[in-house]
Amino acid sequence: MYPREYIASIGSPAVNIPTPSASSDLPRNCTFDADDWHILARHWYAIALVRDVEERGLVGATLLDERLVVYKVNDEIVVANDICTHRGVPLTMGSNEDEKGVRCRYHGLQFGARGKCVKVPAHPDSAIPAKLHLRSYPVVLRYGLVWTCLRLEQGENAPKMPFMPHWDEAGFQKINCPAFDISGFAGRQVEGFLDVAHFAFIHTETFADPDNPVVPPYETKATDSGFEAEYYSTVGNYPHGKQAETPKDFLWLRHFRAHLPFTAHLTVHFPEGGRLSILNAASPVSARRTRLFVPIARNFDTDRPVQEVYDFNLKVFREDAEMVEQQKPENLPLDPRMEAHIPADRSSINYRRGLRDMGLSHFFIA
Repeated sequence: MYPREYIASIGSPAVNIPTPSASSDLPRNCTFDADDWHILARHWYAIALVRDVEERGLVGATLLDERLVVYKVNDEIVVANDICTHRGVPLTMGSNEDEKGVRCRYHGLQFGARGKCVKVPAHPDSAIPAKLHLRSYPVVLRYGLVWTCLRLEQGENAPKMPFMPHWDEAGFQKINCPAFDISGFAGRQVEGFLDVAHFAFIHTETFADPDNPVVPPYETKATDSGFEAEYYSTVGNYPHGKQAETPKDFLWLRHFRAHLPFTAHLTVHFPEGGRLSILNAASPVSARRTRLFVPIARNFDTDRPVQEVYDFNLKVFREDAEMVEQQKPENLPLDPRMEAHIPADRSSINYRRGLRDMGLSHFFIA
């Protein structure tokens, strides 16, 4: 048992413990406006590759400025605050041996399923108080990624998970590119993914034609999670060197789906029934940093080395990141009067309107 005088001191009237407030619920050094943070924290985000957690036993992640530890216990993956409840040391400094849970490096406290403290080496025969348990978060494993939601309130309808067509269909190869870090805001990155007017200027080293900048008219359609758009053009999607494989007069169809706030999907229709399914899961590390996860499914070239996909998409990510990291203002302006627009921006305008309708405002126009 823990010493009686120690337990008594915790509940002593002489100890002044402030009443929690909405601001005290925020992460340390939060870079978001408090109201916007609480809106964003109620949605699902990818924070790690499942394969990384399985290979290493534990990995660190940061979501909306909240530092997290992701670790495995038997067949369960746990997401919890990356801070030992005993003396505040990051658990990512510790270890996970034989998938028994994360062990704090400082005093050896061990945390298992659902973030519960299961071992205090200094007092092996004492009952473990609930105060030592970690704050853990819900976990969904989907598309090869670990997803979590920081503020899934009890009794509240769970937010909808992003949808990725073809991932589980027969004949489709599943590929998960390594995570890619961007020194920019997630909203800017997603808007760039949905944009169709930059191909001829930014992606000329990978797939686009600098002499084909015209954006044909397209429409958007509202959905329960954002919007979708079908865009036909003659801009190919084959890497340079394979463009000759495109049949003459072939029209490429790109089907975009936006899932608010920071996830989007693209299906590219290739010749001869080929399909390329790309999920753009932008995880907001902070208001100024994004970790991008990109699961891919395809039903062509499935015998080609996966490293080719990694290398090609890394070039595309870098081309986009160069622009996102330089945009001003750094945040995404939701007030339509703050930037000029052209007809090709139909998806961008709908995306910003959707974020504004979620109640996000102050932080994003500051």
